[in-house]
Amino acid sequence: MTNKRYHQARFLMSAADLSQLPPDQGREIAFAGRSNAGKSSALNRLTGQKGLARVSKTPGRTQLINVFPISDTEALIDLPGYGYAKVPERVKQQWQALLPVYLTERRSLVGLVLIMDSRHPLRDFDRQMLDWTAAAGLPVHILLSKADKLSRGSAGNALQAVRKELARRVPPVSVQLFSAVDGRGAEEAWAAMDAWLDQR
Repeated sequence: MTNKRYHQARFLMSAADLSQLPPDQGREIAFAGRSNAGKSSALNRLTGQKGLARVSKTPGRTQLINVFPISDTEALIDLPGYGYAKVPERVKQQWQALLPVYLTERRSLVGLVLIMDSRHPLRDFDRQMLDWTAAAGLPVHILLSKADKLSRGSAGNALQAVRKELARRVPPVSVQLFSAVDGRGAEEAWAAMDAWLDQR
């Protein structure tokens, strides 16, 4: 299952600081998530490219901002994984300073795809990201990942619980189940991303 638009994604660069990013123009969708929530796997599934984002058995390996253009004017942005205890304190502090600035000041950023493990959603760092995006007025689409590891009933319960808690968020936060293993939820995720990139 592939989508032509996102299958064009290619690696452009890694940035250690916001000043190293490409010019702030066009449209960008950022991907964020707690380390080991399955962010890299989600990116690879949605682009139909197994090796686009590096999947590591050691959580927290994405320590730079990675830029993946999908056209001359559109890009997917892979933000550093956050919240993992084994990441050095210096790196944690750098992320804590960098992420809110990117989310609130990057004009080309049109939406954030936030990946949460469906078995452990809405951890403290997830809530922090939601607070930053709310302050920025940035729309968020949550992928409850690893849905293949839950029974249908448990997955449905997890989805409803997260939707209920986030129902009053402004701007609204959309939520879905997702599996990078079997591809469930890919079309719903593409539709959410298309809506951001195509808005006028």
